[in-house]
Amino acid sequence: MHGPVTTTQGDIPAIDWQGAPLDEATCGACAHAALRDSGGCEPGRCCMQDAYARRIDRFFRTHPSLANEHLAHPYFEVRAIAARHAELFRLPALLDDPDETVRMQLALRLPQRLLLRMASDPHREVRIRVAQRIDATALPSLLRDPDYQVRQTVARRLPEGLLPLLMHDADLQVRLEVARRVQMPALWRLVEDAAPEVRRIVAERLPAPLLDVLAGDPDWTVRWEAAGRALGHVLERLLADEESEVRERAAARRAELECTHG
Repeated sequence: MHGPVTTTQGDIPAIDWQGAPLDEATCGACAHAALRDSGGCEPGRCCMQDAYARRIDRFFRTHPSLANEHLAHPYFEVRAIAARHAELFRLPALLDDPDETVRMQLALRLPQRLLLRMASDPHREVRIRVAQRIDATALPSLLRDPDYQVRQTVARRLPEGLLPLLMHDADLQVRLEVARRVQMPALWRLVEDAAPEVRRIVAERLPAPLLDVLAGDPDWTVRWEAAGRALGHVLERLLADEESEVRERAAARRAELECTHG
């Protein structure tokens, strides 16, 4: 009688993708049975019949030349892991794969001429990976993506001249990325952003002579940031701020300037 494959105590049981235990009979029926005889695979450790992704991955890392044969496997983990190792010209056949795990692997490997076809993928994780890899000249096609993380990724990579297109994005995380990268004079327009988190970044980057507008910001943390870089009458204004933390920061700035110009 064929017994089940044993695994290390406490390890994940060796079962196939349909939930059946892996045993000697499974190995005998496997297309790669000869590999076991030569030590090329090991049930419960390195096996493409296993349901556990790590064991499948170990199999294809050991035998990458076999990946092409399994791109149409019924189990999505096998298809996804095989896609990491398959030849590039075989990958376009998986563009419409029903599982996003498979399509995510494609987004990491497809050449640029095919990557744009995935820009409207229904799953956000796929589109995020597209935004991470797609040529910068094609990023504007993702500016109106419905998911904020896709747009945030676009904001990290978009050419500086196009960043103003995202200055009024509905999501704070996207605008924060814009605030960190956008240059003058567009940066000036963010002094009126509704979020103090954005205005704090503006206070860190705005040319010091223009900080006057932020010295009266309604949020004390923005004024605190401005106090660390202020000059002249702006600094004097912040030395009399209603918040003690702002006054202390302004006093430290004054001491710094006095030491510098000693």
